Amino acid sequence: MRIREIRSAGLRRPVTESGEGGRTTQERCIYTLIAIITDEGLTGLGSVYTDDGLVQSALAVLEPLYRGENALEPERVSEKLRQHTFWLGRGGTITHTISGIDIALWDLLGQATGQPIGRLLGGRYREKVKPYASVSMSNHASLPDKLRELREQGFMAFKMGWGPFGRQSKTFDESIVRAAREAVGADVLLMVDAGASGAFWKHGYKWALRTAQMLADYDVDWFEEPLKPDALHDYIRLRNNSPVAISGGEVLTRRQSFLPWLQNGALDIVQPDITKVGGISEARRIGWTAQDNGIRLIPHGWNTAVGLAADLQLASALPDTDLVEYLIDSPYIDELTAGGWELDKEGMLAISDAPGLGIELDLDAVAKYTGGEDMCRWLSAR
Repeated sequence: MRIREIRSAGLRRPVTESGEGGRTTQERCIYTLIAIITDEGLTGLGSVYTDDGLVQSALAVLEPLYRGENALEPERVSEKLRQHTFWLGRGGTITHTISGIDIALWDLLGQATGQPIGRLLGGRYREKVKPYASVSMSNHASLPDKLRELREQGFMAFKMGWGPFGRQSKTFDESIVRAAREAVGADVLLMVDAGASGAFWKHGYKWALRTAQMLADYDVDWFEEPLKPDALHDYIRLRNNSPVAISGGEVLTRRQSFLPWLQNGALDIVQPDITKVGGISEARRIGWTAQDNGIRLIPHGWNTAVGLAADLQLASALPDTDLVEYLIDSPYIDELTAGGWELDKEGMLAISDAPGLGIELDLDAVAKYTGGEDMCRWLSAR
């Protein structure tokens, strides 16, 4: 089975601007779907955490390398694409795009063999996994009500992040955490994401340590991205002195970038994003290295339904990956999947044992958010 072509389509939703006679525009694109079309009629599905214009440019660069390649050898083909594009940038748009290609190739291998990706990765350690509801702190006043609503829906783990946290005062930060813990109760996981990879983050090690000590008072399970993304040595110090676990890594790409973080004990939990780190192949290798260094891999999942499906398959194949991120109120997760996602009575998500990613997309929703029928036509062969 050979790769005939690769197509892409960006996800956007309408935005109504305020003001007199408000007008409707399209939000900027940060998620792009990938479809690998083969000469035997099967189509593989992937997702990229990158603007569709950048993905299309990267595909044009990569096309001579992937056209005609064996569609049933994801790791070798993905590594070929990486090895032949080092001089064009190690970790940027091309790496993000290779992520989507790699996911789609694993999907194809699963379809061709009739097996879920997790089994093809070496075996399934679990049939279901706990999702944590990932919620923005931007609407902090209504956050407790939102958390209670999610608890009623069955979620048993929660992460809140970004918004005003770390941007006003330590008293304000503590008030958010206190209200959140009171809202969800004492018997569930609660995590906090400072979002220090946001532009012009102003805090350093001492703020992060003081905040970690405050979070420990509310039994917070981990403190995510408390420092700027390149502050390796401060992360090492913080992990050694923090009373709560320290997590990060969502902005890193390529397994080589993770090595100093994993080998030097900078993190308790590493969080590669499967849709930009290099795909399933790369994330698995990062997971193995993390395990060898006593670190858990919990994937960053602020992306799409396709990314979530890939995370679920990865979680089935790594013994310590017992959580996945579930982005709340995202149409790209909730609406794109035919049949949606459903928690069981224990707040767990089943990991599909259907071939490949084990996901089917709602083609009407795909058309709605890609702005046309092209991607639906390419995916109709799945």
